[in-house]
This record gives sequence, structure tokens and C-alpha cells, in this order.
Amino acid sequence: MSWIYLLLAIIFEVSGTTFMKQSNGFSDFKYAIVMLIFYVLSLSMLTLALKKIDIGVAYAIWSAVGIVLIVTIGTVVFKETINLYKIIFIGLIVVGVIGLNLTSKIH
Repeated sequence: MSWIYLLLAIIFEVSGTTFMKQSNGFSDFKYAIVMLIFYVLSLSMLTLALKKIDIGVAYAIWSAVGIVLIVTIGTVVFKETINLYKIIFIGLIVVGVIGLNLTSKIH
């Protein structure tokens, strides 16, 4: 169940960040409220996930998957630019998270 909570935390965090962009620096209040709701949901789910998942592993997965999804949303939805350097460095983050997850199983 903890992994489901972590997945929900990621989805809510990515939704919150997307609405953060939509809020236009808090100038569009309705998007800002939705953003805050998603962040509360995200942190709540992350807290539940931490009952069974190591904090370092959970946070690394939460942030890395969030980064990949937000970059994808930024590129596709908001037409932000992406280049080879961004892809390489995001890939390094993902490799780091995979390594952290694999090494956390070694005691």
C-alpha cells in the first residue's frame, strides 16, 4: 500500500506544480487554491508512504519522477524548450534514483 501512496503523492505533486504554473504567480486565485489542495494531498500521501518506505528512497523517487513528469508537461503543454543537455541531466537524476533504490536493499 505504501507504494500506492507514493504514486498518489507523485501524481498530486505534479498536479500541484502544473497548477502553480497556471496560477501565474498567485495572480489567478482559483488555480492557486487548487495548487494548494494538490500539495496538501501530495504531502499527506507521502507521509503515509513513509510508514514503510525509507525516507531517502521515497523522497528521491517522489522528486525524480516528479521532475521527469513536469519536464514532459512543460514541454508538451506549456511549449517550454528542451535540449540534449536537459535530457542528459534529467537522465542522471533518474539513474541516481535507481541506484539509490537498489542500494537501499543492501543491508
